[in-house]
Amino acid sequence: MIRTTVIKGRIDIMLEVRFYDTVDDQLLKFAVIVSRYKGKWVFCKHKKRDTYECPGGHRENGEQIIDAAKRELWEETGAEIFDLQPVCVYSVYEDNEQAVKETFGMLYFARISSFGVLPPLEIERIELLEQLPERWTYPLIQPKLVRKVQKTLGGKA
Repeated sequence: MIRTTVIKGRIDIMLEVRFYDTVDDQLLKFAVIVSRYKGKWVFCKHKKRDTYECPGGHRENGEQIIDAAKRELWEETGAEIFDLQPVCVYSVYEDNEQAVKETFGMLYFARISSFGVLPPLEIERIELLEQLPERWTYPLIQPKLVRKVQKTLGGKA
């Protein structure tokens, strides 16, 4: 459990990233894929942002979470051949003045073997990095997900 308090104006938001072995499949709304290619971290640069993020996104209606992960990895990186393994369930727990909510996702690790053409969607480009980026799109969430993958898989990540 990792807790972060964010103050936006006068609203105090408590944001916590939690990890679980399992939850009801219907609760899983997102898939995030921490990825490596030839020993480098794979990050996406969205067309509308100047920050970096792990591949991932929303699960579509009727879609299996593993299929969402495969689709998002291809859509956001162009990865064609990869080994994808589940790491754990994660959640983002938010407590602010308006509401308390917990959103669940599945965390995966991918070792990418080859890329095809990046689909012409929302991602501008991918970056292959030796080190983790300094400018994260989701700085209170994704670095914690990467650390969880590193801790769980050790030298395999």
